[in-house]
Amino acid sequence: MITSTDNPRVKELLALRKSRERRRTGLFIAEGPREVERAREAGLTIHATYVAPELLTWHDPHAEEVSARVLAKMAYRAEPEGILAVVETPRRTLPTDGTLYLVAVGIEKPGNLGAMARTADAAGADALVVAEAVADPFNPNAIRASAGAVFTLPVVEATLAEIQNLDAHLVAATPQAATTHTDADLARPTALAVGAEDRGLPKTWLTAAETHVAIPLKGRTTDSLNAATAAAILLFEAVRQRG
Repeated sequence: MITSTDNPRVKELLALRKSRERRRTGLFIAEGPREVERAREAGLTIHATYVAPELLTWHDPHAEEVSARVLAKMAYRAEPEGILAVVETPRRTLPTDGTLYLVAVGIEKPGNLGAMARTADAAGADALVVAEAVADPFNPNAIRASAGAVFTLPVVEATLAEIQNLDAHLVAATPQAATTHTDADLARPTALAVGAEDRGLPKTWLTAAETHVAIPLKGRTTDSLNAATAAAILLFEAVRQRG
C-alpha cells in the first residue's frame, strides 16, 4: 500500500492535472467508480488503478492500494470517491462521412466542453470537434461533465479549413442572426459551430459559415445562453428535423 504523498507514482499522477503533461504523455486521469468503469467498458488502455480500501471496495487484483490520505492528495475532486485510474488517451480521427458534427470553438470552461460532449453523444452526433482549443476534453472536470462520453465519442481537434473540407454545411450560432434555428435546414449534413459564451464565434468562422442561426430569447435580462445549453438546443433541433 502506498502511504506517502512523496511517492514518485503520486507525483507522476499529480503532473497529469496539467494539460501540457496530458498531451506530452498521452495519458489522463479517470476519477471515480463510474468514470473508471466506463473507461474500462470503452476498451481504453488503463495503465494504473489506485484505490483506497478505507473509502471503497473495488474488486480488481491489478489495482494498487493507497491510503485515504494519499488518495485525497491524488484526487482532483474535493471529496474523492476512493478510486482513480491513469488511462491512455484514445486517438480519434475526424470522420469524413458524418452527417452531424458539433464544433466547439474556443470553449474555455472544461465543464462546458464535457457537457457538450455528453449532449453530442446523446444526440447521435458523429463527432465533437474542438477548434481553437482552450479547454481540454480530458480535464477531470470535462470528463465528469461528459458522463464518460469522451471515452467513446470521437472528440478531435481540427481547424476551420478541415471543417470546410467536410461534406457538411457549416452553421454558425450567433445571437445576431436573422434566421432562427428552427427555420434553418439542419436535416442535411451539418456542422454546428458554437463559440464561447462571452465572445461568441470569431469573425473568421462567421465569414466561413454558410448559414447563421439564432436561438430566440425572451428573458428580461438574459442576452445569451450557456454554450453547452445552446449546443443542446441546436443538436436536438437537427435530430427533430431528421425525424
